[in-house]
Amino acid sequence: MIRQDKNRGSGNAGVKTFRPDNILSFPVESTGDTLLEFVASRMPQTSRTTLKSYLRHSQIAVNGVPTSQFDTSLSDGDLVQVNTTREFRTLRNPRLKLVYEDDDILVVNKGYGLLSMGNDRVREGTAYSIVRDYVKWQNPRNKVFIVHRLDQHTSGLMMMARSVTAKERMQHNWNNMVISRTYYCVVEGNVENDRGTVRSYLAENSEHEVYSTEDKEKGKLAVTRYEVIGRGNGYSLLQVNLDTGRKNQIRVHMKDLGHPIAGDRRYGAHTSPIHRLALHAGTLRFVHPMSRRDMNFSTPIPAAFLKMVR
Repeated sequence: MIRQDKNRGSGNAGVKTFRPDNILSFPVESTGDTLLEFVASRMPQTSRTTLKSYLRHSQIAVNGVPTSQFDTSLSDGDLVQVNTTREFRTLRNPRLKLVYEDDDILVVNKGYGLLSMGNDRVREGTAYSIVRDYVKWQNPRNKVFIVHRLDQHTSGLMMMARSVTAKERMQHNWNNMVISRTYYCVVEGNVENDRGTVRSYLAENSEHEVYSTEDKEKGKLAVTRYEVIGRGNGYSLLQVNLDTGRKNQIRVHMKDLGHPIAGDRRYGAHTSPIHRLALHAGTLRFVHPMSRRDMNFSTPIPAAFLKMVR
């Protein structure tokens, strides 16, 4: 996915000067041309040798995806972009996929086992550091900020901000800005009711383990709604929606329900058939912090989850 930065740095004295991207955009309207012919018609002053060099070095993209194929077919409505400065950079990482990006926010699909951000023991190789390195390649002055986190062993959609203003607007108005979040999990046992709600106050002990309490003076209110969408092989597949967003909320509430999430030995699970925590953040819908647009993202239920109940 490609974007053109508004903020362009010129570097400091004694430091290698940052060359900002120079991106030319050409909407496609009713053409039967292949990619090279189309670009050549839009850039008549540029030699074919230079255009072929752009292709070889991933400096031409169609609909945000760099391509080196000169005979790529184009359709009405496509957008062709040419970066005359350097190659287009895409975020490629086996454990993290860029889902959406603009000047203010990013949405990523985080793999299980990947920390959202660093801690005292781990600084690099986190979702944050991967995205940080990506945005700084675009421009060394760029920054990225964590808005909310997913547990290390939870996969799925996670949002980050590209400015302090976007970050603060989301965090200070989280309950109003986030319209819905849907998770999928596979729990041990056959959940009897097709749907239900778990409500408790969540507190945390000295060993950083979250637990439920009925004492509202000790914890914060947490409300989890679930619906069973599959049963089989001694497991139940649930769709879970959160009214609140507390640390380890789903994991604790599934334990309280008597059906811990498969692979979650910390919260009472006895099995781990897919060798991971069977919890995935599948849908994230929120109000854009700057434009106020309705942003709605979703990912499919992991295939391994479906296989567990078949």
